[in-house]
Amino acid sequence: MPRGIRWILSICLLAICAPVGRTQGQEQTKQLAHDVFKQLIEINTTDSVGNVTTAAEAMAKRLRDGGFAEGDLKVAGPNERKKNLVARFRGTGKRKPILFIGHLDVVEALRTDWTTDPFEFVEKDGYFYGRGTEDMKEGDAILVTNFIRLKKEGYLPDRDLILALTADEEGGSSNGVDWLLREHRDWVDAEYCINLDGGEFEKDKDKRLLAGIQASEKVYVDFQFESLNPGGHSSVPSPDNAIYHLAGALSRLQSFSFATKINEITRSYFEQNAVMTTGQVAADMKAVAKQPPDSAAVQRLSAVPYYNSLLHTTCVATMLSGGHAPNALPQTARANVNCRIFPGEDPEEVHKTLERVANDPKVKISTVPQLCASQASRPTAFLACSLIRTTIASMEKTSASACGTFTTAWISITS
Repeated sequence: MPRGIRWILSICLLAICAPVGRTQGQEQTKQLAHDVFKQLIEINTTDSVGNVTTAAEAMAKRLRDGGFAEGDLKVAGPNERKKNLVARFRGTGKRKPILFIGHLDVVEALRTDWTTDPFEFVEKDGYFYGRGTEDMKEGDAILVTNFIRLKKEGYLPDRDLILALTADEEGGSSNGVDWLLREHRDWVDAEYCINLDGGEFEKDKDKRLLAGIQASEKVYVDFQFESLNPGGHSSVPSPDNAIYHLAGALSRLQSFSFATKINEITRSYFEQNAVMTTGQVAADMKAVAKQPPDSAAVQRLSAVPYYNSLLHTTCVATMLSGGHAPNALPQTARANVNCRIFPGEDPEEVHKTLERVANDPKVKISTVPQLCASQASRPTAFLACSLIRTTIASMEKTSASACGTFTTAWISITS
């Protein structure tokens, strides 16, 4: 599904926190957001060679220059490259704080894979290019900008607002949220937390499309497909080849689709999203939301990768290695298969399914240990029924009072 520009939570901050009629010059705020965004994109924060600390310190300086006291800014972490930023916007203390979180790290990016430098902020044809423009330095920039704006406006909330920008959400061994909870829970202790990765607002130019929040999440699991062989010289080949065995298993996986899964969260998503869609797609969304879902509609929607990910557990090959010399038969061939497992589905059952799909005793499938074990995400019936409707109604009311009506509001699962 084409995704609009994500103005995540900026509207929420305006609606929840900002006093009516007291706004900084709009153009000045836009320029500040642009500058912060550009600065973050151009700091490499990958796990391999990047430095999250550099980004955390840069944002701390922005906040310091924006009026935050030194004592309200913490830059700390388990090592010199993986420090986190925690900033506190002081309120009256009448109520317990709200915590806003985002991550500063980004997925690895090879320059050879990009037409532009992934760590250069490029603006072209109405789009921003650079690693992290979508996930999730745009959200970090929005939070930092709004904290500065509210400080300059002299706003006094009835509770503290805490901002935590962290390391190693995408990978690595120094997950910032985990470290803060273990080492400095008092810095981030709050009544509740708003995670900018868990919701969005979407626009098409000036038309407001939707406000959405995440109510559940797929479980992340990596599996290794491995084929071993005695090998030999390439001048005397045999069909019994580690690469061939692995390739065959991956080819069968490519053609396989897990069973359709729809729960109360995705059913609500398709019901709500059908309102802002037309034609066959709208009809198919309504049809899959029925109990039982229409199988033909499921098949048509599944042809779109985004909808497919909402309707199924997905497993896809993401990394590949094999052989050791151009003139030798391969002794090893390995692939990483990344699975995003539908909430409530047992990862061990997925493992068994992959073994059946591979259908080759010479391909061993094993679970790759995770640095931070992913816990199964399962929406409760309580959340799924009355609370979903209440939440959607509240979202529609809040977004309308903040800056006009959105076409719809919906709750969804994320991969």
